[in-house]
Amino acid sequence: MFGQSVKNIFVAGHRGMAALYPENTMVSFIAAHKAGVDMIEMDLHLSKDGELVVFHDYTVERTTDGAGAVSSFTISELKKLDAGAKFDNKFAGERVITFDEFLEFVKTTDLTLNVEVKNYSHECIDKAVKALNDAGLRGRYVLASWNAKAALYAHTAHNVPFQGFPFRIMSDGSESIYKHLYSVGVPCDRLGEPDFKKEIFEKLGIDYWTWCPDTEDNVIKCVKAGTTLMTCNDPLPALKYLKENKLHK
Repeated sequence: MFGQSVKNIFVAGHRGMAALYPENTMVSFIAAHKAGVDMIEMDLHLSKDGELVVFHDYTVERTTDGAGAVSSFTISELKKLDAGAKFDNKFAGERVITFDEFLEFVKTTDLTLNVEVKNYSHECIDKAVKALNDAGLRGRYVLASWNAKAALYAHTAHNVPFQGFPFRIMSDGSESIYKHLYSVGVPCDRLGEPDFKKEIFEKLGIDYWTWCPDTEDNVIKCVKAGTTLMTCNDPLPALKYLKENKLHK
């Protein structure tokens, strides 16, 4: 779809460049792009007033100076939170961003996207697909979720490519979900498990992606396992190894 293969392995920045910058912030996304990633992986919630907001957790405590559920804040209230200082004081003042703000940045690049919907509602999925397509990004993104019902709805209602996971670790999952997946994400510490091997998914025409190999040793494990895309908190080891071994164009 994007040109990834075992001979041209793509690298995605997980929540931007989450090992080195505050996750899901603009500074993190810009840094990942400058590092040379092919894709950005990020997360979506809905605010109290129905706006798409870029955020991972269901509550704001871990990454901001606020407290409470993301869905209990209006977008203007979320914008007042500091999303950088908890990672490092030098990032104090970084703000929570809307999906529209993120897409404005993406439109200036050639990045592809992995958009993980953390809110599994039809409303969130519908709004995400509309925003992506309105931004002219059709063909440059996959949606993703840990929830099989969200994957089923997104694929059947919108015919968008969807990244899921081995069905045993998806909520509401069964083997039937595989016919609705474009790709599957496999954690690099479970590559050898029977239900996680590439052969299973290759037979079904599902692309084999891995996460999060942040060291050269784990990058090599993922390459040997047959990955076509790896999502990294720190993409630098992957980019270095893949380029040196002519596995990344």
